[in-house]
Amino acid sequence: MDAATLTSIGKIGGSLVFGLSAIGSGLGTGIAAMAGIGAWKKCYAQSKAAPFMIVAFIGAPLSQTIYGMIVMRWIADAAEKSAQPWSLLAAGLLAGLSIGLSALMQGKACASASDALGETGQGFGNSLMAIGIIETVALFSLVFIGRVIG
Repeated sequence: MDAATLTSIGKIGGSLVFGLSAIGSGLGTGIAAMAGIGAWKKCYAQSKAAPFMIVAFIGAPLSQTIYGMIVMRWIADAAEKSAQPWSLLAAGLLAGLSIGLSALMQGKACASASDALGETGQGFGNSLMAIGIIETVALFSLVFIGRVIG
């Protein structure tokens, strides 16, 4: 294969990491948003104040898209310099899956947190800690894939 083809194969890894991260964020925020709206509806039906802090739960899975964008840039830069296109492709695929699945699972946890906060009005901090632990999977993926690529 010529150099341009090899570079393109490496750059596909960058596209994969961004795309899979964004898909995970989209699914995670969608799940969290549906639960958040449901929690607000329950509050309104009971004539209770609807906690605005649920917005934090809805938006939490968005950060994984940013991580995917960062790794995408690293992979694209490495593809311009590297003779390891298949490694970059694999790195993008695996990093994208781990970051995207982190966002998906974070969205599910955020859905539970929204329901709990809407019903009880308590536990925001505890829920945020649990959600942060799920975020750590994406952060580890970001850091360690950076070490592999860099």
